[in-house]
Amino acid sequence: MMQQQQPYTGQIYQPTQTYTPTTAQSFYGSNFEDEPPLLEELGINFDHIWQKTLTVLHPLKVADGSIMNETDLAGPMVFCLAFGATLLLAGKIQFGYVYGISAIGCLGMFCLLNLMSMTGVSFGCVASVLGYCLLPMILLSSFAVVFSLQGMMGVILTAGIIGWCSFSASKIFISALAMEGQQLLVAYPCALLYGVFALISVF
Repeated sequence: MMQQQQPYTGQIYQPTQTYTPTTAQSFYGSNFEDEPPLLEELGINFDHIWQKTLTVLHPLKVADGSIMNETDLAGPMVFCLAFGATLLLAGKIQFGYVYGISAIGCLGMFCLLNLMSMTGVSFGCVASVLGYCLLPMILLSSFAVVFSLQGMMGVILTAGIIGWCSFSASKIFISALAMEGQQLLVAYPCALLYGVFALISVF
């Protein structure tokens, strides 16, 4: 026996529950407007990056220890790439040396600062500070693209850049780790590290 089909009436059936923004909010559990920006979730703060850059460019400026104690690797990565790019313009393909020396230097400074300071420091903080203080070295490698640094003026300029980098790094470290009176002890290993980068730039 065949089933009798109901005739088509042309009516459109509406859903029993309407879809509203409130329903979407309850479904996803939170409001999209309250979500933090993507850069903030990634830990990239352009204001702090600018303040750290100004601290490096102005060696006599007092460093803010609360900002310098943050683990920010966005700026150091950019500065390392810029340093390698300026070396590339001078005909030196040294990206591997730049990142290799940076890793070994950060590890050595991490061990040294944890032995010298009472509070201790994270590896990310050490890498962040040393990376930001690489900025004056980019100026040296940019100068090496146009002029030779193997004369007397090049030696004086290189020594000044090494002192600039090491002084800025040691100033930030003693400010972030409360190591008053130990800046020269911290500046010496920093000068050795940046001296290696300077040798790459000169030769």
